[in-house]
Amino acid sequence: MKSKGKYPTLSVGEFYTRFSEGLFLTLLGSAAGFDRPIKEPTINRPGLALSGFFDYFAAKRIQVLGSAELAYLRKLPAEEVRLRLREVIQRRIPCLILARGSRPPKYLLAEAEAAGISVFRTPMVTMNFINAATLALESAFAPSVTEHGSMVDILGVGTLVRGSAGIGKSECVLGLLERGYPLISDDVTRLRLISGQHLVGTAPELTRHHMEVRGVGIINVSSMFGIRAVRVEKVLDLIVTLKDWQELEEPDRIGLNQQFHEILGVQVPHIIIPVRIGRDLSRLVEVAALDQKLKSMGQDSAKEFNDRLLSAMQIKR
Repeated sequence: MKSKGKYPTLSVGEFYTRFSEGLFLTLLGSAAGFDRPIKEPTINRPGLALSGFFDYFAAKRIQVLGSAELAYLRKLPAEEVRLRLREVIQRRIPCLILARGSRPPKYLLAEAEAAGISVFRTPMVTMNFINAATLALESAFAPSVTEHGSMVDILGVGTLVRGSAGIGKSECVLGLLERGYPLISDDVTRLRLISGQHLVGTAPELTRHHMEVRGVGIINVSSMFGIRAVRVEKVLDLIVTLKDWQELEEPDRIGLNQQFHEILGVQVPHIIIPVRIGRDLSRLVEVAALDQKLKSMGQDSAKEFNDRLLSAMQIKR
């Protein structure tokens, strides 16, 4: 099975609103370019472009002027500086950022205003800013998808518990909370694909740290179980689907054949746990997560048992 997601877009204004505090950004001039789209989640230093070489110029990226670029411009005549800046700005870049708290070169703000480009300044060292901004952009541009299910961190194993309505997901998650495992999300989990490899789960902002328990209502998990009972996000390592026993033709008794569920192109280990009266679902999910942790460390209990069984059969022959 596959779960398809959506690929977000980001404007300069959204970038400034979301990340200005963490990146220490200050707006210079007007917000004329806040509607401009940022089309690539990375940063470019336009050193070669300022020298007149525009082959392979990454115009879709945020442009950053560091000490090297500004030192080069200071050695040029004023009108030459204006011409070089105009050539870069007219390539329809998203925005321009000055690092190290530098003062804008002469004519920069006027040329940017005329072209509808926003200019920002940060006190951060150029490379430190580029690293931090790249991480922020990768997070903002990460493809995402919403999965119906509750997510819990079981000893470092991010586990998504799914199942039809009334199957017992809430009771299962409550049991895991009582065992000391923190809740990431209840009922609806938002998953983001980071670096094309890892799925990171989190709760929607509105329902974060809250949980619906049928017959009781909405509870505040952090208030009831303590602040350690919640986490903001966690990498997804395992999907557990709770399914009525009668709906399964033949439950897996050995676990030799590992199943997977594909989300945003990532194959996530998936197991189905049969549900029937009297079964301790939270304990079973806990064991499944611990078994998955052992598998990630190279220890597959089902395979080991199968190998022992085959060896015993050969000896008897």
